[in-house]
Amino acid sequence: MFEVLIIGGGAAGMSCALVLGSAHTKEFAKNKRIGIVMHQKTSHLQNALFNNVLGLEPGTTGAEILEQGQQQLTSECPHIIQIEKEKVCEILKTKMGFTILTNKSSYKSKCIVVAVGYTNLINIKGLEQYIEPHPRAVKAKERIWLKNKDHKIDENLYVAGTLAGWRSQFAIASGSGAHVATDILTLWNDGEHTKVHDKIKR
Repeated sequence: MFEVLIIGGGAAGMSCALVLGSAHTKEFAKNKRIGIVMHQKTSHLQNALFNNVLGLEPGTTGAEILEQGQQQLTSECPHIIQIEKEKVCEILKTKMGFTILTNKSSYKSKCIVVAVGYTNLINIKGLEQYIEPHPRAVKAKERIWLKNKDHKIDENLYVAGTLAGWRSQFAIASGSGAHVATDILTLWNDGEHTKVHDKIKR
């Protein structure tokens, strides 16, 4: 049983995982089992080129971000379970949380964060009732979002990134994933607003 399972290994998904994972030394986050389905083939980062992102060297490609992000997640948060070469096919609501079916296996989680792309080709069963036309995208592109309020779709079901209704901008997608992570950390911390910062020791 995962405490949280993140679906999607793009900007929003990896950002969410990094923030959640970085809190593992906090008493309220100790021994929380976190997983991420690292499906990246359909990520818009595959074809992205970044010249206007704070902190990134101009000319950085999205493909490099996908690779380096996974390496960062592995080195900084080795306790997070990365599920590779699997694609989520269905999400089932259960009394204990959710059952997640992939093309190869099945998993159980108390909480889910959906962080896949916002194309209308999404084919994860169990999410159909939440799909609506994207509010911040060109209509001709037929983008979608999962209707939510402050990233929350339903109890213990969250969405992050462009699929949450945000514009397709790298910094926005990453920030959306971090936002969801801090909301989950706040829940774990008995409702006390929580964020995770590192500081230089002087």
